[in-house]
Amino acid sequence: MTSRLPSLNGLRAFEAAARHMSFTLAASELNVTQTAISHQIRRLEEELGVRLFIRQNRSLSLTSEATEYLPGVRAAFNDLRLATDRLLRRDDDHVLTVSTLASLAAKWLLPRLSAFQEAHPGIDVRITTSTSLVDFQRDKVDAAIRYGRGQWAGLRADWLMADELFPVCSPSLLQGTKPLKCPEDLRDHVLLHTSNANSDDWRLWLTAAGLATDISKQPGVTFDLLFVTLQAAIDGIGIAMGRTSYVQDDIAKGRLVVPFKIALPADAGFYLVSPQGRADSPKLSAFRSWLGAAAHAMP
Repeated sequence: MTSRLPSLNGLRAFEAAARHMSFTLAASELNVTQTAISHQIRRLEEELGVRLFIRQNRSLSLTSEATEYLPGVRAAFNDLRLATDRLLRRDDDHVLTVSTLASLAAKWLLPRLSAFQEAHPGIDVRITTSTSLVDFQRDKVDAAIRYGRGQWAGLRADWLMADELFPVCSPSLLQGTKPLKCPEDLRDHVLLHTSNANSDDWRLWLTAAGLATDISKQPGVTFDLLFVTLQAAIDGIGIAMGRTSYVQDDIAKGRLVVPFKIALPADAGFYLVSPQGRADSPKLSAFRSWLGAAAHAMP
């Protein structure tokens, strides 16, 4: 005889409350009232004939039966999520959505992307840009190019490349009225800054070069995106702090030059990250292979 399954709503309430150890937080997650969570769990306990929670004045704990039951419930919900995800993605096997930083997309990824499209014409690539970390369970994104140290829980992280930090400028500044001959000459020029994640680059490089860090505090121009900062440097507005992956093409084409031979290794790098359960899909495997080869081809 087939066993009767308990209420799905009751199981969801039980899993959420057990994870948070709070009916209030479970109610907030499931967008219902705390009273509804309490009723659903009480109904589930009646269906099972087993007490699941020990309710005290200001605390909640699992019974021994609930502790044994919980891993199976979580595994079942995870299997259901994965099956649903595979079902909904079946028609999107040819669509690959990748999230990355706007500046990395503009200065490194997009100039190379046509090579991937030529090699894999059946894959429709969609690039989204954001400074926030992607939530793979919420956002419709297959993979992301992230900057960091490669440690993100539940995600596969494949190493791509590292950067060095060094000043860059328009070739015209080398021969101007105040030519750049040594790092000390930076005091006579406008420094270009990028806010947020790259805001400390100038101070770090000046320290490595043995110069006073107060140079970075002299009046300059600040932009919110690195590729805009670099465009200002190309236009001769001032001197920017470059990163290898963002400036190598502009240097190769003569739009930017490196006035000094002092480079500071960055303490992190770029990774292609993807959920473990979807990391080996054919479209993502093809993109990972191509992306790794493109990154390793950097000079």
